[in-house]
Amino acid sequence: MNAPAPALGCTNTPVLKERGQREVFCGLTGIIWLHRKMQDAFFLVVGSRTCAHLLQSAAGVMIFAEPRFGTAILEEKDLAGLADAQTELDREVDRLLSRRPDIRQLFLVGSCPSEVIKLDLHRAAERMSVKHAPHVRVLNYSGSGIETTFTQGEDACLASMVPTLGSTVEKELLLVGALPDVVEDQAMGLLAALGITKVRCLPARRSADAFAIGPNTVFALMQPFLGDTHAALTRRGSRHIPAPFPFGAEGTTLWLQAIATEFGVDPDLFAKVTAAPRARAEKAIAASAQTLSGKSIFFFPDSQLEIPLARFLTRECGMTAIEVGTPFLHRDLLAPELALLAHGPTISEGQDVDKQLTRARAARADLTVCGLGLANPLEAEGMATKWAIELVFTPVHFYEQAGDLAALFARPLRRRALLAPLAPQIEAAE
Repeated sequence: MNAPAPALGCTNTPVLKERGQREVFCGLTGIIWLHRKMQDAFFLVVGSRTCAHLLQSAAGVMIFAEPRFGTAILEEKDLAGLADAQTELDREVDRLLSRRPDIRQLFLVGSCPSEVIKLDLHRAAERMSVKHAPHVRVLNYSGSGIETTFTQGEDACLASMVPTLGSTVEKELLLVGALPDVVEDQAMGLLAALGITKVRCLPARRSADAFAIGPNTVFALMQPFLGDTHAALTRRGSRHIPAPFPFGAEGTTLWLQAIATEFGVDPDLFAKVTAAPRARAEKAIAASAQTLSGKSIFFFPDSQLEIPLARFLTRECGMTAIEVGTPFLHRDLLAPELALLAHGPTISEGQDVDKQLTRARAARADLTVCGLGLANPLEAEGMATKWAIELVFTPVHFYEQAGDLAALFARPLRRRALLAPLAPQIEAAE
Protein backbone atom coordinates (compact mmCIF):
# COMPACT_ATOMS: atom_id res chain seq x y z
CA MET A 1 0.00 0.00 0.00
CA ASN A 2 1.10 3.58 -0.63
CA ALA A 3 2.02 5.59 2.43
CA PRO A 4 -0.67 8.22 3.03
CA ALA A 5 0.04 11.79 2.04
CA PRO A 6 1.05 13.90 5.05
CA ALA A 7 -1.79 15.81 6.67
CA LEU A 8 0.21 18.98 6.17
CA GLY A 9 2.41 18.81 3.09
CA CYS A 10 4.49 21.56 1.52
CA THR A 11 1.88 22.73 -1.00
CA ASN A 12 1.36 26.03 0.78
CA THR A 13 4.81 26.35 2.34
CA PRO A 14 6.22 29.87 1.78
CA VAL A 15 9.13 29.74 -0.64
CA LEU A 16 12.40 31.49 0.15
CA LYS A 17 13.28 33.17 -3.15
CA GLU A 18 16.92 34.10 -3.60
CA ARG A 19 18.62 35.98 -6.40
CA GLY A 20 22.38 36.23 -6.14
CA GLN A 21 25.53 34.39 -7.12
CA ARG A 22 24.87 30.85 -8.38
CA GLU A 23 27.06 27.77 -8.34
CA VAL A 24 25.96 25.49 -11.18
CA PHE A 25 27.04 24.09 -14.55
CA CYS A 26 25.58 25.63 -17.73
CA GLY A 27 23.02 24.04 -20.04
CA LEU A 28 25.70 22.80 -22.44
CA THR A 29 26.25 19.92 -20.03
CA GLY A 30 23.00 18.31 -21.15
CA ILE A 31 24.68 17.44 -24.45
CA ILE A 32 26.66 14.77 -22.59
CA TRP A 33 23.62 12.54 -22.12
CA LEU A 34 21.60 13.76 -25.11
CA HIS A 35 24.25 12.82 -27.68
CA ARG A 36 24.30 9.28 -26.30
CA LYS A 37 20.52 9.01 -26.44
CA MET A 38 19.89 10.40 -29.94
CA GLN A 39 21.88 8.08 -32.13
CA ASP A 40 21.81 10.01 -35.43
CA ALA A 41 21.93 13.54 -34.01
CA PHE A 42 24.90 15.89 -33.71
CA PHE A 43 25.23 18.85 -31.33
CA LEU A 44 27.35 21.69 -32.68
CA VAL A 45 28.07 24.26 -29.97
CA VAL A 46 28.73 27.75 -31.28
CA GLY A 47 31.06 29.10 -28.63
CA SER A 48 34.54 29.58 -27.24
CA ARG A 49 37.41 27.27 -26.38
CA THR A 50 36.07 27.25 -22.81
CA CYS A 51 32.89 25.59 -24.11
CA ALA A 52 34.96 22.97 -25.93
CA HIS A 53 37.05 22.24 -22.83
CA LEU A 54 33.92 21.93 -20.67
CA LEU A 55 32.32 19.35 -22.96
CA GLN A 56 35.52 17.40 -23.50
CA SER A 57 36.30 17.14 -19.80
CA ALA A 58 32.70 16.47 -18.73
CA ALA A 59 32.23 13.73 -21.32
CA GLY A 60 35.60 12.09 -20.76
CA VAL A 61 35.84 11.41 -24.48
CA MET A 62 39.16 10.11 -25.80
CA ILE A 63 40.73 12.14 -28.58
CA PHE A 64 40.45 9.15 -30.92
CA ALA A 65 36.69 8.77 -30.39
CA GLU A 66 34.06 10.12 -32.78
CA PRO A 67 31.50 11.71 -30.49
CA ARG A 68 28.23 13.19 -31.67
CA PHE A 69 29.08 16.70 -30.50
CA GLY A 70 31.62 19.39 -31.28
CA THR A 71 32.33 23.10 -31.00
CA ALA A 72 32.46 25.73 -33.73
CA ILE A 73 35.03 27.89 -31.94
CA LEU A 74 35.01 31.66 -32.27
CA GLU A 75 38.49 32.63 -33.40
CA GLU A 76 40.23 36.00 -33.08
CA LYS A 77 39.19 37.08 -36.57
CA ASP A 78 35.55 36.37 -35.69
CA LEU A 79 35.79 38.44 -32.53
CA ALA A 80 37.46 41.27 -34.44
CA GLY A 81 34.70 41.30 -37.06
CA LEU A 82 37.14 40.34 -39.84
CA ALA A 83 34.98 37.39 -40.92
CA ASP A 84 31.27 37.00 -41.54
CA ALA A 85 30.11 34.71 -38.73
CA GLN A 86 27.16 33.33 -40.68
CA THR A 87 29.34 32.45 -43.66
CA GLU A 88 31.88 30.82 -41.36
CA LEU A 89 29.14 28.82 -39.64
CA ASP A 90 27.73 27.63 -42.98
CA ARG A 91 31.19 26.51 -44.03
CA GLU A 92 31.75 24.57 -40.82
CA VAL A 93 28.35 22.87 -41.06
CA ASP A 94 28.96 21.93 -44.71
CA ARG A 95 32.29 20.41 -43.77
CA LEU A 96 30.80 18.53 -40.82
CA LEU A 97 27.92 17.03 -42.82
CA SER A 98 30.18 16.00 -45.69
CA ARG A 99 32.44 14.16 -43.24
CA ARG A 100 29.59 12.64 -41.19
CA PRO A 101 26.85 11.40 -43.58
CA ASP A 102 25.25 9.50 -40.68
CA ILE A 103 23.91 12.75 -39.18
CA ARG A 104 20.14 13.17 -39.58
CA GLN A 105 19.51 15.87 -36.96
CA LEU A 106 21.86 18.78 -36.32
CA PHE A 107 21.42 21.03 -33.32
CA LEU A 108 23.07 24.46 -33.34
CA VAL A 109 23.59 25.17 -29.65
CA GLY A 110 24.13 28.75 -28.53
CA SER A 111 26.46 29.63 -25.66
CA CYS A 112 27.08 32.71 -23.54
CA PRO A 113 29.81 34.81 -25.31
CA SER A 114 28.26 38.10 -26.40
CA GLU A 115 29.34 37.46 -29.99
CA VAL A 116 27.27 34.25 -30.02
CA ILE A 117 24.25 35.93 -28.45
CA LYS A 118 24.27 38.41 -31.34
CA LEU A 119 24.04 35.58 -33.89
CA ASP A 120 20.56 34.61 -35.07
CA LEU A 121 20.99 30.86 -34.82
CA HIS A 122 17.26 30.30 -35.37
CA ARG A 123 17.42 31.80 -38.85
CA ALA A 124 20.67 29.98 -39.50
CA ALA A 125 18.97 26.68 -38.61
CA GLU A 126 16.04 27.45 -40.92
CA ARG A 127 18.42 28.32 -43.75
CA MET A 128 20.46 25.17 -43.27
CA SER A 129 17.38 22.94 -43.02
CA VAL A 130 16.28 24.12 -46.47
CA LYS A 131 19.77 23.62 -47.86
CA HIS A 132 20.31 20.12 -46.46
CA ALA A 133 16.73 18.76 -46.65
CA PRO A 134 15.51 16.08 -46.67
CA HIS A 135 18.65 14.33 -45.46
CA VAL A 136 19.27 16.54 -42.39
CA ARG A 137 16.96 18.58 -40.18
CA VAL A 138 18.67 21.50 -38.43
CA LEU A 139 17.32 22.92 -35.16
CA ASN A 140 18.69 25.30 -32.56
CA TYR A 141 18.47 26.03 -28.87
CA SER A 142 20.43 27.91 -26.22
CA GLY A 143 22.65 26.19 -23.68
CA SER A 144 24.00 29.48 -22.34
CA GLY A 145 24.82 29.55 -18.65
CA ILE A 146 23.28 33.03 -18.51
CA GLU A 147 19.88 31.53 -19.34
CA THR A 148 20.03 27.95 -18.08
CA THR A 149 21.16 25.61 -15.35
CA PHE A 150 22.69 22.40 -16.59
CA THR A 151 19.56 20.25 -16.80
CA GLN A 152 17.65 22.98 -18.61
CA GLY A 153 19.82 22.30 -21.64
CA GLU A 154 17.80 19.12 -22.18
CA ASP A 155 14.57 21.07 -21.69
CA ALA A 156 15.56 23.63 -24.32
CA CYS A 157 16.59 20.88 -26.73
CA LEU A 158 13.34 18.90 -26.42
CA ALA A 159 11.22 22.07 -26.60
CA SER A 160 12.93 22.95 -29.89
CA MET A 161 11.81 19.62 -31.34
CA VAL A 162 8.10 19.93 -30.49
CA PRO A 163 7.16 22.38 -33.31
CA THR A 164 8.62 19.96 -35.89
CA LEU A 165 6.39 17.05 -34.84
CA GLY A 166 3.51 16.13 -37.13
CA SER A 167 -0.19 16.28 -36.20
CA THR A 168 -2.52 13.41 -35.33
CA VAL A 169 -5.88 12.85 -33.63
CA GLU A 170 -4.99 9.35 -32.46
CA LYS A 171 -4.75 8.79 -28.72
CA GLU A 172 -1.20 7.93 -27.73
CA LEU A 173 0.99 8.21 -24.66
CA LEU A 174 4.17 10.26 -24.92
CA LEU A 175 6.97 9.71 -22.40
CA VAL A 176 9.06 12.85 -22.14
CA GLY A 177 12.67 12.93 -20.95
CA ALA A 178 16.00 11.40 -21.97
CA LEU A 179 16.71 8.25 -19.97
CA PRO A 180 19.29 5.51 -20.61
CA ASP A 181 17.92 2.98 -23.09
CA VAL A 182 17.82 0.17 -20.54
CA VAL A 183 15.73 2.27 -18.13
CA GLU A 184 13.42 3.46 -20.90
CA ASP A 185 12.93 -0.18 -21.92
CA GLN A 186 11.89 -1.04 -18.36
CA ALA A 187 9.24 1.68 -18.43
CA MET A 188 7.97 0.52 -21.81
CA GLY A 189 7.84 -3.06 -20.53
CA LEU A 190 5.74 -2.10 -17.50
CA LEU A 191 3.34 -0.09 -19.64
CA ALA A 192 3.03 -2.92 -22.17
CA ALA A 193 2.21 -5.33 -19.34
CA LEU A 194 -0.59 -2.94 -18.34
CA GLY A 195 -1.93 -3.10 -21.90
CA ILE A 196 -0.73 0.38 -22.89
CA THR A 197 1.06 -0.17 -26.19
CA LYS A 198 0.65 3.06 -28.14
CA VAL A 199 3.62 4.73 -26.49
CA ARG A 200 6.20 7.13 -27.97
CA CYS A 201 9.29 8.70 -26.45
CA LEU A 202 10.67 12.23 -26.70
CA PRO A 203 13.48 12.23 -27.60
CA ALA A 204 13.29 9.25 -29.95
CA ARG A 205 16.48 7.24 -30.32
CA ARG A 206 16.61 7.85 -34.07
CA SER A 207 15.01 10.48 -36.28
CA ALA A 208 13.32 7.72 -38.30
CA ASP A 209 11.21 7.04 -35.20
CA ALA A 210 9.56 10.47 -35.57
CA PHE A 211 5.92 10.64 -34.49
CA ALA A 212 2.96 13.01 -34.44
CA ILE A 213 1.06 14.65 -31.58
CA GLY A 214 -2.29 16.34 -31.19
CA PRO A 215 -5.28 17.01 -28.94
CA ASN A 216 -5.61 13.32 -28.01
CA THR A 217 -1.96 12.93 -27.07
CA VAL A 218 -1.34 12.61 -23.34
CA PHE A 219 2.17 12.93 -21.98
CA ALA A 220 3.96 11.95 -18.81
CA LEU A 221 7.17 13.66 -17.76
CA MET A 222 10.04 11.51 -16.53
CA GLN A 223 12.14 14.48 -15.39
CA PRO A 224 11.01 17.47 -13.28
CA PHE A 225 13.08 20.05 -15.18
CA LEU A 226 11.12 19.99 -18.46
CA GLY A 227 8.99 23.10 -17.96
CA ASP A 228 9.55 24.58 -21.44
CA THR A 229 8.87 21.22 -23.10
CA HIS A 230 5.68 20.89 -21.06
CA ALA A 231 4.58 24.32 -22.27
CA ALA A 232 5.45 23.53 -25.90
CA LEU A 233 3.48 20.28 -25.85
CA THR A 234 0.53 22.00 -24.20
CA ARG A 235 0.51 24.65 -26.93
CA ARG A 236 0.23 21.83 -29.46
CA GLY A 237 -2.94 20.66 -27.69
CA SER A 238 -1.44 17.70 -25.83
CA ARG A 239 -2.43 17.08 -22.21
CA HIS A 240 -0.14 16.44 -19.26
CA ILE A 241 -0.78 13.60 -16.79
CA PRO A 242 0.17 15.07 -13.38
CA ALA A 243 1.99 12.63 -11.11
CA PRO A 244 4.94 12.31 -8.76
CA PHE A 245 8.12 11.46 -10.63
CA PRO A 246 9.28 7.82 -10.87
CA PHE A 247 11.95 7.91 -8.16
CA GLY A 248 11.77 5.07 -5.66
CA ALA A 249 9.11 2.42 -5.20
CA GLU A 250 6.37 4.86 -4.19
CA GLY A 251 7.10 7.47 -6.85
CA THR A 252 7.25 4.85 -9.61
CA THR A 253 3.97 3.27 -8.47
CA LEU A 254 2.15 6.61 -8.32
CA TRP A 255 3.55 7.63 -11.74
CA LEU A 256 2.35 4.36 -13.27
CA GLN A 257 -0.98 4.63 -11.42
CA ALA A 258 -1.69 8.06 -12.93
CA ILE A 259 -1.11 6.68 -16.43
CA ALA A 260 -3.12 3.52 -15.71
CA THR A 261 -6.05 5.61 -14.51
CA GLU A 262 -5.90 7.72 -17.68
CA PHE A 263 -6.08 4.58 -19.84
CA GLY A 264 -8.68 2.74 -17.73
CA VAL A 265 -6.41 -0.12 -16.64
CA ASP A 266 -8.12 -2.65 -14.36
CA PRO A 267 -6.93 -2.20 -10.73
CA ASP A 268 -6.34 -5.96 -10.32
CA LEU A 269 -4.12 -6.01 -13.40
CA PHE A 270 -2.23 -2.98 -12.12
CA ALA A 271 -1.61 -4.66 -8.76
CA LYS A 272 -0.48 -7.86 -10.47
CA VAL A 273 1.97 -6.10 -12.80
CA THR A 274 3.53 -3.84 -10.16
CA ALA A 275 3.59 -6.13 -7.10
CA ALA A 276 6.82 -8.04 -7.80
CA PRO A 277 8.99 -5.16 -9.08
CA ARG A 278 7.74 -2.93 -6.28
CA ALA A 279 8.63 -5.55 -3.68
CA ARG A 280 12.13 -5.85 -5.17
CA ALA A 281 12.51 -2.07 -5.07
CA GLU A 282 11.38 -1.82 -1.46
CA LYS A 283 13.79 -4.58 -0.44
CA ALA A 284 16.67 -2.87 -2.24
CA ILE A 285 15.82 0.50 -0.67
CA ALA A 286 15.66 -1.05 2.81
CA ALA A 287 19.33 -2.05 2.59
CA SER A 288 20.36 1.61 2.37
CA ALA A 289 17.56 2.93 4.59
CA GLN A 290 19.31 1.32 7.56
CA THR A 291 22.09 3.86 7.03
CA LEU A 292 19.87 6.80 6.05
CA SER A 293 17.05 6.52 8.59
CA GLY A 294 17.13 9.28 11.18
CA LYS A 295 19.73 11.29 9.27
CA SER A 296 19.23 14.88 8.08
CA ILE A 297 19.81 16.23 4.57
CA PHE A 298 20.34 19.69 3.04
CA PHE A 299 19.93 20.33 -0.71
CA PHE A 300 21.70 23.10 -2.58
CA PRO A 301 19.89 24.06 -5.83
CA ASP A 302 21.40 22.30 -8.81
CA SER A 303 19.33 20.05 -11.07
CA GLN A 304 15.62 20.60 -10.23
CA LEU A 305 15.56 16.99 -9.01
CA GLU A 306 15.75 18.20 -5.42
CA ILE A 307 12.07 18.17 -4.42
CA PRO A 308 11.30 14.68 -5.83
CA LEU A 309 14.48 13.36 -4.22
CA ALA A 310 13.58 14.93 -0.88
CA ARG A 311 10.17 13.24 -1.10
CA PHE A 312 11.84 9.89 -1.80
CA LEU A 313 14.44 10.19 0.95
CA THR A 314 12.02 11.37 3.65
CA ARG A 315 9.14 9.00 2.87
CA GLU A 316 11.02 5.86 1.83
CA CYS A 317 14.39 6.17 3.57
CA GLY A 318 13.44 7.85 6.86
CA MET A 319 15.55 10.98 6.42
CA THR A 320 14.68 14.50 7.59
CA ALA A 321 14.99 17.37 5.12
CA ILE A 322 16.30 20.65 6.54
CA GLU A 323 16.36 22.73 3.35
CA VAL A 324 15.38 21.77 -0.17
CA GLY A 325 16.81 24.25 -2.65
CA THR A 326 15.95 24.16 -6.34
CA PRO A 327 17.02 26.43 -9.21
CA PHE A 328 13.41 26.90 -10.32
CA LEU A 329 10.18 25.76 -8.68
CA HIS A 330 7.63 24.83 -11.38
CA ARG A 331 4.49 24.36 -9.29
CA ASP A 332 2.40 22.85 -12.09
CA LEU A 333 4.89 20.01 -12.44
CA LEU A 334 5.80 19.59 -8.77
CA ALA A 335 2.38 19.96 -7.12
CA PRO A 336 2.03 16.17 -6.56
CA GLU A 337 5.52 16.08 -5.03
CA LEU A 338 4.93 19.05 -2.72
CA ALA A 339 1.71 17.46 -1.47
CA LEU A 340 3.65 14.33 -0.43
CA LEU A 341 6.63 16.12 1.14
CA ALA A 342 5.88 16.55 4.84
CA HIS A 343 5.82 20.09 6.20
CA GLY A 344 9.05 21.15 7.86
CA PRO A 345 11.95 21.90 5.50
CA THR A 346 12.75 25.32 4.10
CA ILE A 347 11.87 25.37 0.39
CA SER A 348 14.18 27.74 -1.47
CA GLU A 349 14.14 28.79 -5.13
CA GLY A 350 17.11 30.30 -6.93
CA GLN A 351 20.35 30.87 -5.11
CA ASP A 352 22.51 33.31 -3.24
CA VAL A 353 25.36 30.92 -2.61
CA ASP A 354 26.97 32.82 0.27
CA LYS A 355 23.71 33.03 2.21
CA GLN A 356 22.94 29.38 1.59
CA LEU A 357 26.42 28.35 2.68
CA THR A 358 25.83 30.19 5.93
CA ARG A 359 22.57 28.28 6.48
CA ALA A 360 24.19 24.95 5.55
CA ARG A 361 27.06 25.49 7.98
CA ALA A 362 24.62 26.40 10.74
CA ALA A 363 22.46 23.34 10.04
CA ARG A 364 25.38 20.85 9.90
CA ALA A 365 23.15 18.28 8.23
CA ASP A 366 24.32 14.68 8.18
CA LEU A 367 24.44 14.91 4.38
CA THR A 368 24.67 17.95 2.10
CA VAL A 369 23.82 17.61 -1.61
CA CYS A 370 25.67 20.21 -3.68
CA GLY A 371 27.72 20.90 -6.79
CA LEU A 372 31.30 19.84 -7.31
CA GLY A 373 32.62 23.32 -6.58
CA LEU A 374 31.21 23.28 -3.03
CA ALA A 375 31.67 19.62 -2.11
CA ASN A 376 35.41 19.57 -1.38
CA PRO A 377 35.45 22.77 0.74
CA LEU A 378 32.50 21.47 2.79
CA GLU A 379 34.18 18.07 3.17
CA ALA A 380 37.26 19.88 4.48
CA GLU A 381 35.02 21.45 7.10
CA GLY A 382 33.92 18.01 8.25
CA MET A 383 30.58 17.81 6.41
CA ALA A 384 29.55 14.76 4.40
CA THR A 385 28.49 15.65 0.85
CA LYS A 386 26.92 14.08 -2.22
CA TRP A 387 27.68 15.42 -5.72
CA ALA A 388 24.39 16.56 -7.22
CA ILE A 389 25.56 15.99 -10.80
CA GLU A 390 25.97 12.25 -10.10
CA LEU A 391 22.20 12.01 -9.65
CA VAL A 392 21.70 13.07 -13.27
CA PHE A 393 24.40 10.90 -14.85
CA THR A 394 23.42 7.73 -12.94
CA PRO A 395 20.35 5.60 -13.86
CA VAL A 396 17.99 6.21 -10.93
CA HIS A 397 14.43 6.02 -12.33
CA PHE A 398 11.83 3.28 -11.85
CA TYR A 399 11.74 0.14 -9.73
CA GLU A 400 14.94 -1.62 -10.75
CA GLN A 401 17.10 1.45 -10.02
CA ALA A 402 15.41 2.41 -6.73
CA GLY A 403 18.00 0.59 -4.64
CA ASP A 404 20.83 2.25 -6.58
CA LEU A 405 19.25 5.65 -5.93
CA ALA A 406 19.13 5.08 -2.18
CA ALA A 407 22.68 3.72 -2.22
CA LEU A 408 23.99 6.93 -3.80
CA PHE A 409 23.00 8.78 -0.63
CA ALA A 410 24.02 6.03 1.80
CA ARG A 411 27.52 5.64 0.36
CA PRO A 412 29.05 8.93 1.63
CA LEU A 413 27.63 8.29 5.11
CA ARG A 414 29.06 4.78 5.18
CA ARG A 415 32.41 6.08 3.96
CA ARG A 416 32.48 8.68 6.71
CA ALA A 417 31.62 6.06 9.33
CA LEU A 418 34.50 3.87 8.14
CA LEU A 419 36.96 6.77 8.16
CA ALA A 420 35.89 8.20 11.54
CA PRO A 421 38.16 5.87 13.63
CA LEU A 422 41.11 6.95 11.48
CA ALA A 423 40.55 10.69 11.98
CA PRO A 424 42.94 11.06 14.99
CA GLN A 425 45.72 9.30 13.08
CA ILE A 426 45.17 11.51 10.01
CA GLU A 427 45.26 14.68 12.14
CA ALA A 428 48.44 13.51 13.87
CA ALA A 429 50.11 12.80 10.53
CA GLU A 430 49.23 16.30 9.31
